[in-house]
Amino acid sequence: MEPVIIHIDMDAFFAAVEQHDHPEWRGKPVIVGALPKDGRGVVSAASYEARAYGVHSAMPITEAYRRCPHGIFTHGHFHRYHEISDAIHAIFYTYTPLVQSISIDEAFLDVTHSRMLFGNGEQIGRKIKSAIKNTTGLTASVGIAPSKFLAKRASEFKKPDGLYNVATDHIFTFLHPLPISELWGVGPKTEPLLQDQGYSTIGQLYSAGEKTLCAQFGKRLGMHLWWLANGGLGGTVNPDETAKSISHETTFLTDTDDKELMHSRLLWCADRVGRRLRQYTLRGKTIQIKIRFTGFATYTRAETLNEPTDSSDCIYRSALRLIQKAPARGRKVRLIGVGVHGLSAETEKQLMLFTNNRTKKIRTIESTVDAIQKRFGSKSIARARLIKTDSQLK
Repeated sequence: MEPVIIHIDMDAFFAAVEQHDHPEWRGKPVIVGALPKDGRGVVSAASYEARAYGVHSAMPITEAYRRCPHGIFTHGHFHRYHEISDAIHAIFYTYTPLVQSISIDEAFLDVTHSRMLFGNGEQIGRKIKSAIKNTTGLTASVGIAPSKFLAKRASEFKKPDGLYNVATDHIFTFLHPLPISELWGVGPKTEPLLQDQGYSTIGQLYSAGEKTLCAQFGKRLGMHLWWLANGGLGGTVNPDETAKSISHETTFLTDTDDKELMHSRLLWCADRVGRRLRQYTLRGKTIQIKIRFTGFATYTRAETLNEPTDSSDCIYRSALRLIQKAPARGRKVRLIGVGVHGLSAETEKQLMLFTNNRTKKIRTIESTVDAIQKRFGSKSIARARLIKTDSQLK
């Protein structure tokens, strides 16, 4: 059967959730990240009203304020975003078990074999959009195509709240006028290489042919470009694909060399990473820390554990060992973060065979805290050590 892939991309997700939860913010520029008075931090998300002023994600918050001083600035509420994301993903699974989550607000769905039940690809896409709107009050942009690459491009074609279907006999009409920057893997380094050879559109790459592209850019890149210029057909939606890492970081209001404060924020990050691992039934063996000093010099170190873990306590103790080896040399710290890599889905039963009494007690405590926070909110219960330093966090 001809494959039918749907790409779902939520529109300005974090900002849209904030506007939904604060009706008085709807239609106004909302900027999620830090507060202007903090004087530091970056934009996590911007509503379309804020984007009209040139505000975008990863922009320094000071620049966002300069461009949009009348905007509504707010810290992110990530527990709420994950709650909405879970509801949206539940909708996906009512149409197909072949769901590949790319991020909290984006996924590919293979509905090739769902058409007998729910109609053609475009009909399914519209049903999913409607279900998301009715369940969450939010809008999504949907792309439908015979490949993941084309579906991704199609979902971006009529944002926000759009739907675009790339039929098989219209692949080249849709794809070939697009600039080469739309190709997967063509970034700031590769794009100039293609431009130097006279390529500016995907259609020009197709016209050059596979042999020419391989001769100009090497076999690996040449074949990749030729595959995408033909629509990227043949790639599969992998529902078993898990995230490669989970991390959390924080920026201090003022650069600091206070070890107690840094260790407290390290624990804060480890808590959040551990909670997300347990939420998604994931564990990892490699713990990494990230430290950014005054002047933006960045230090990272990692260690690999004997057994994979999802314990906040275990992650923190590993991160603490790593940070104690950091070359501080009297430098103050601007940002600190913790990540877990090498993730896999493993059952609690497998791990419990090798745990001691202390580990079992910690796991029980963490599970209990998770349940309380899920029911009453992330601020309903917290470590006393973290409450004392919240005022020093951005």
